[in-house]
Amino acid sequence: MRSDPTPGLPVVARFEIRRRGYIDEDGILVRPLPPKLSDPQSMIRLYRGMVLARTLDAKCVALTRQGRLGTYATAYGQEAVPIGVASAMRSSDVLVPSYRENAALLWRGVGVDEVLSYYAGSERGSNWGGPAHDFPTSITVGGHALHAAGAACAMQYRGEARAVVCVFGDAATSKGDVYEAFNLAGVWRLPVVFVITNNQWAISTPLAKQTASETLAQKGLAAGIAVEQADGNDVVAVHEAVRVGLDRARTGNGATLVEAVTYRLADHNTADDARRYRDPADVDAHVGAEPTGRVRRWLESVQAWSEARQSKLQATCTAVVEAGVEKLFAAERESPSAMFDHVYSEPSAELARQRDAGLRAIANERRAKRRG
Repeated sequence: MRSDPTPGLPVVARFEIRRRGYIDEDGILVRPLPPKLSDPQSMIRLYRGMVLARTLDAKCVALTRQGRLGTYATAYGQEAVPIGVASAMRSSDVLVPSYRENAALLWRGVGVDEVLSYYAGSERGSNWGGPAHDFPTSITVGGHALHAAGAACAMQYRGEARAVVCVFGDAATSKGDVYEAFNLAGVWRLPVVFVITNNQWAISTPLAKQTASETLAQKGLAAGIAVEQADGNDVVAVHEAVRVGLDRARTGNGATLVEAVTYRLADHNTADDARRYRDPADVDAHVGAEPTGRVRRWLESVQAWSEARQSKLQATCTAVVEAGVEKLFAAERESPSAMFDHVYSEPSAELARQRDAGLRAIANERRAKRRG
């Protein structure tokens, strides 16, 4: 805690940040599980969601290395955040994700092939089988926070008992868009839950060089919204923090900011090499705290899990992912013109010019190949 720079002056306000946690890295309960998650079967469902997400991530990295997918950002070691978020939501709520929430998409009904389709460059990947009202993946850092505030404003205006959940990384909290979204959510008491996935790194910039704040949660205090920090490697902690925030939002009691503290075990994405800026020993020090291991250890401690069940689960997840891969590459290939089809409902003159120029260039290249 920093020293008081103005001793003797009256204190006009005091604030504190609470941290939520249930299962430590050894799989030991540090407080009783919430009633709805105290049943081992409920915990197994969360565990399955995280294992499926990790299996998909590994496959996507392999496909990217083979040149069959575009740049991909994994959630390796961070699976508790998207699964904790999605499991706390109702289907009628709206998810506004960034690019590490594929696990949340899967939980909410998006197909593996649809996730893969997006990273293969097809807009069909955003026309998914999950809730149609969920927003597509946001690659722009922090910009979608304002979209989330807008969606929450619409819900409030219509008197709907729904809420929005917007997820972004620690770097987004340094963007003006995010502060503006916080401010609107506070002033208008919007039904929105903001979730910061604090994985300690903004690509190659460590958290200490991003901000001087002791926590990221406190950045919501100035906006007058409820704030909380959660152990981001504890899926129960994330679930409960988001659930409480959603209950607050749906009952007209305003917005919540949850900081989920985790660690990015992998590269920022498949175009990055974290060894150039990060000590591997630092990564190794965080491996033991990752979310899947601690849930598995707890399940084993209550005799609800075994090596045989683990093997069966992994085989099932692998089969689901491989089926999605087969479905993706068996699908009819789209025309190059498809990249222009979903930009505007009514194409502008400039978009039409770009489309025509692009298609001419592709046609010329194909003719040159045939001649050559």
